[in-house]
Amino acid sequence: MTRRVTGITVLANPAARGGRGMRRLAPVLARLRATGLPVSVVSGASPGDTLEQARAAVRGRPSTLVACGGDGLVHLAVQAVAGTGVPLAIIPMGTGNDIAADLGVPRDPLRAADLVTGGVPRVIDAATAGDRWFAGVLACGFDSRVNERANAMTGPAKYVIAALQELREFQPIPFRITVDDGPAVEVEAMMVAVGNTRSYGNGMKICPTARPDDGLLDVVVLKAVSKAAFLRTFPKVFLGAHTKHPAVEIHRAVSVTLEAPGVIAYADGERVGPTPLTCTARAGALTVMTRP
Repeated sequence: MTRRVTGITVLANPAARGGRGMRRLAPVLARLRATGLPVSVVSGASPGDTLEQARAAVRGRPSTLVACGGDGLVHLAVQAVAGTGVPLAIIPMGTGNDIAADLGVPRDPLRAADLVTGGVPRVIDAATAGDRWFAGVLACGFDSRVNERANAMTGPAKYVIAALQELREFQPIPFRITVDDGPAVEVEAMMVAVGNTRSYGNGMKICPTARPDDGLLDVVVLKAVSKAAFLRTFPKVFLGAHTKHPAVEIHRAVSVTLEAPGVIAYADGERVGPTPLTCTARAGALTVMTRP
């Protein structure tokens, strides 16, 4: 069956990469317009403004909403399209493009642009954390605290500096975790990740067995270990090999509630807010354009 294509709405971030994002967008727009279809661009003055414009565009039922950026912009786009049936296409142009990579979207923006009209719609899951949607991974613990520190800094090395600072002060966090209808379990942990897809942090396979179309979330718990053991184990996340460590537990669930004092959760790299939070898999909530 041929998908009916009527018009394309492109979501862009004018501040991305110090303003260079809009210049990189030009050849992508030219490729899309070469199809002869109407192409409109949504780019607000702030994330909130951009989201409102995106939601208004989705209410107009475009054939596709195209997120040109990294995981943060995809996260914003998901707030607009989840549950609507409007397909989402991703053109990876950000610092971190984990969601696109896990869905098999080409890294090259022009090749990714070809999927907007030439790709195949794939129905996948999304998840909610409170009133927020996410498509990738929700982080809670050491990694989210690093994000909190880094967001208060500037400079290209801010995440490295933030990680080193946090490591010096970090102590295992008392978590209370409730998986589906099971009893709440109390555990001291370094971090807990809830994954709809596998990766975050630009290639770290924190939830290596997560599948975005199984109706479930992978809950990865790294229980308390010494800082030396943490430093030895954490780099293995780039290969997904950290799950072999005896301090790592993996649960698969429709819903998980996380409670941890003083911990802010991040999803798709974006600040969600403090715990307690309940994350719930929403089967089939997204349609994304993927390779034929």
